Amino acid sequence: MNPRELLSRAESPNPPILLNVLPPEVFQEKRIPGSVNACVYEMSFLDNVARLLPSKNQPIIVYGASPDSLEGSVAAEKLKRAGYLAVEHFDAGLEGWITAGFPTAGTPRSVETAKSSGTFRVDPESSVIRWMGRNLFNHHSGTLRLSEGDISTSGGDLTAATFTINMHSISCEDISDPGLNAMLVAHLKSDDFFDVENHPAAFCSLERAERLTPAIDGRPNVALSGSLTLRGVTRPVSFPAVVAINEDGSLTGQAFTEIDRTEFQILYGSGKFFRHLGKHLVNDHIQLHLKINARP
Repeated sequence: MNPRELLSRAESPNPPILLNVLPPEVFQEKRIPGSVNACVYEMSFLDNVARLLPSKNQPIIVYGASPDSLEGSVAAEKLKRAGYLAVEHFDAGLEGWITAGFPTAGTPRSVETAKSSGTFRVDPESSVIRWMGRNLFNHHSGTLRLSEGDISTSGGDLTAATFTINMHSISCEDISDPGLNAMLVAHLKSDDFFDVENHPAAFCSLERAERLTPAIDGRPNVALSGSLTLRGVTRPVSFPAVVAINEDGSLTGQAFTEIDRTEFQILYGSGKFFRHLGKHLVNDHIQLHLKINARP
């Protein structure tokens, strides 16, 4: 149906239920007048609909954001499978309704203006680096913490960043036995791996940030490149990341990447440098997941 047909149905003597399936905050901000709301992204979607619409015989017209977004069609299929007998999908969605020039209800959200240019200071308490190392038969994972860091932005885009990593903070999360856990952490801190006594900090400097287009929510929106100094050795690094300035003015960034530890002279158990390692073989690559939170 087109927007005019929907308007006619909504103004009829026995109108259908208009079900908006977007998140509540979006519904509150803008919706087709007379709509009710149950977010299809919630696991309790069908339970929420049942509380709103106890009869499965009621005519329901479901709508989401736009023709190219799937939440409306997904919700309609869920309702049909759950036994609702008169479900239709207004596939033009809220966007199509607005484009056709019809009025909306709702209250625009009042939000802080995000700082689009300037310097952000990393919050070490809520920022973390998760690491994972492997060999053929096993893997270990844990965390590292940042000591400090600064991120520069211009016009909402990240332009540069520097981070200091506290190598004393390295931890292991997958070994439950305290003794074995402490043994592995000591091994990682030793000169077999990161030589923390002589190199207590690692440094990452990102000098280039290139916006990736088109940027899709949930995928990297910027390509970062710069250098990493680990165990006193500096090597170039590059990786994609998701970076966003939030409505409260804070900045969040996440990235997945991996490094070849042997490029930083961490050679223990590497098949490139030792033979007959057997169970002592350790993969050269270390996977990293970076989560950074920062404030102006």
